[in-house]
Amino acid sequence: MTAGAGKTGARTILARAMVVALMALGPMAGGAQAQVPELQGSRAEPARGAVTNLPLPRYVSLKGNEGNARRGPSLSHRIDWVFRHAGMPLRVVAEFGHWRRVEDRDGAGGWVHYALLSGVRTALVTTDMLELRTRPNPDADIVARAEAGAILRLNECNPGWCRVSGGGQRGWVPKTAIWGVDADEIRD
Repeated sequence: MTAGAGKTGARTILARAMVVALMALGPMAGGAQAQVPELQGSRAEPARGAVTNLPLPRYVSLKGNEGNARRGPSLSHRIDWVFRHAGMPLRVVAEFGHWRRVEDRDGAGGWVHYALLSGVRTALVTTDMLELRTRPNPDADIVARAEAGAILRLNECNPGWCRVSGGGQRGWVPKTAIWGVDADEIRD
């Protein structure tokens, strides 16, 4: 082994130690594969996850009734938050191996194992007594009302409205009254 090779090996070990230290610092210190969309550049195309190659950020939902959000992407990191509502919409903002950095409407969250997440899209009602309408029009007939905090299944969306369903009812709601879909997102 030459002196130069020893220095390179030491640099590699130091770089790996820095990645581990960054992951231990907290939720936004992501590590080598974790990505924060704001740091990906200013291109028009969305950032892509290093693991899944899916867009970041993106929305998912909680599969079961409970999901632990950890300080870092492993079981050895402490639990900072527990999500307790099946179907709760969450936004994935980073990836690392089998772990996804998620946040809720209030920005609370952490690293969650991917097995606890579902690609089924849901939305959280942010307006109390939200009116579900027959058409995407503020003058359309009201078919139901949803309380703030209700979780609804997200169906199609146009530029200003989304069709949602829940509790045996379905209807259209303004995007501004729900969380779990981007303002410019279109869904068929």
